[in-house]
Amino acid sequence: MAEISSQAQDNAKEREQGKSVYGTAVGVKIQNEKQIWRGWGGIEEKPTRGEVFTWNFYAFCTYFVLTVLVPVVFPLIISKAGPDPPEPPQGWLQSFKGLKCTQKEMQLYVGLVHRELTAGGRGFSPLAWTSISWITGIFLSTPFLGFTSFYLDRGYGQQVIAGLATGIGAILCLPAGFFKKPGVFLPYIAAVVAASAVTGAWSNRHLALLIRGFTGSKIPKTQFPNRRSLGSKLSLYSTAAGCFGAVIMTSFTCLMLNHSDQFTALWVVSIFSGLLWGLSLIHIFSTIRGSEGSDDTLDDSVPVVHALSIFRFPHAAATLTLHFLSSFMLICIFGSVTLYASGYLCLKSHNILFLWFTYFLVPLVSLPLAHRLQQFMKFDTEKMLLIAFILSTVTSAFGFYYRGSIWSTSFMLLFATIQGTASGLFHALGIVLFLDCTPAGKEGAFCSWYSWVGAVGACAGFTWAAAFPGSIGKAFRASLCAGIVGMVLLIFGNISSFKGAKSAGHIIKKYKSAPGDHHFKGSETSEVPNEA
Repeated sequence: MAEISSQAQDNAKEREQGKSVYGTAVGVKIQNEKQIWRGWGGIEEKPTRGEVFTWNFYAFCTYFVLTVLVPVVFPLIISKAGPDPPEPPQGWLQSFKGLKCTQKEMQLYVGLVHRELTAGGRGFSPLAWTSISWITGIFLSTPFLGFTSFYLDRGYGQQVIAGLATGIGAILCLPAGFFKKPGVFLPYIAAVVAASAVTGAWSNRHLALLIRGFTGSKIPKTQFPNRRSLGSKLSLYSTAAGCFGAVIMTSFTCLMLNHSDQFTALWVVSIFSGLLWGLSLIHIFSTIRGSEGSDDTLDDSVPVVHALSIFRFPHAAATLTLHFLSSFMLICIFGSVTLYASGYLCLKSHNILFLWFTYFLVPLVSLPLAHRLQQFMKFDTEKMLLIAFILSTVTSAFGFYYRGSIWSTSFMLLFATIQGTASGLFHALGIVLFLDCTPAGKEGAFCSWYSWVGAVGACAGFTWAAAFPGSIGKAFRASLCAGIVGMVLLIFGNISSFKGAKSAGHIIKKYKSAPGDHHFKGSETSEVPNEA
């Protein structure tokens, strides 16, 4: 009996050792599979409430850069850096449309459109000089985006890239008033635009990782509406937070214009802009979402091939066209209406502030309601973008039709409400449609294209509005044509978030969990924190 008991104990020990060895082997295998899946963009940690909150805070600190700082603040600073503009033919007390005006309001407008800057034997207005600086920034950002796009999808250096770009852009906003020479602002604005393009690529990629962290790596067809709804919710609420930041910056700008020394006052606005932009570093360095994939685990190991891989995905490439058109429309309408209201309709400064308030505040209400509408009507992302194009096209059509009329304040506030809603939808849902068409592991390269195309479209819209400050009809005609082209592409261009997601590899016929991938649930949309 003792021999049998001893033999049984030995057998039990062998079984325990076997289980231990087997368990260790299985654990190592699972870890190896996790590494492979993560290298292909398959596994993302589920975002916490804190990460979602800081994501919205990041939008609050950065949204204003290309919507307020570059198109509004910098042209005003340049206009105050040079000599006072000459008196217009009709005098300071009358607008270019013959309406009664104050000298302060007319001097502000004439200072923006008067060609007081000389370069190469030609005169440039502060608006035109801002356009040239913007274009220079886009050219400057092109090689940087091409270089960084490869490393946004490799390793854990994404925070360094975004942090350096943010730091450079924020710091350059601080000394804007040291040299009271308009020509100095060209490298300033160019560097800010380039830095904004790089950080835009990082933030859009980060949104893609947040969406994947909630929904998992690959999903079946039946669960794609949940991914679409979740992505829309994240983007719509962050855009609303960004609009609130833009409201603060526009109100602060208008407040500082009431000071006697407007150049110094606007310099303070630039400093505050740099400080606010710098606060976005909190989100950048508080979240770590890198890529453990190496060049061997990814098909595009050459940076140039990786950057150009977007053209192998027609749905994503077509979405870039929509992004260009929408960016052009938004800045073109915003800039031309602001100039027309100031120099021709001679709206008082507080009315212009109300106009900007309406434009940026309305999305705080309309965007959450738009998400509810999308949920209730079961609209896909392209239908929501079509609504945005329709709203913006209606604004352009009415503006073009009544281009010779004297607009009332209530009329302008009404269409500021419509256009503000369209602007929020474009900003929020354009990137969601694009990310649906972006394959895992290539978000950095694709989002670099998205950021660059958006900067080109916004610059083109601003340049068009600045080139014809008194011809509001030309601006509305151009935006109307852009809106019609966008609607035609959405209706007849075969642009589909579902087909794009399928070609990008996000959708599979039958769901099979990746090793260690426990993120996916039947519906994750209810678990996204409502931090806005």
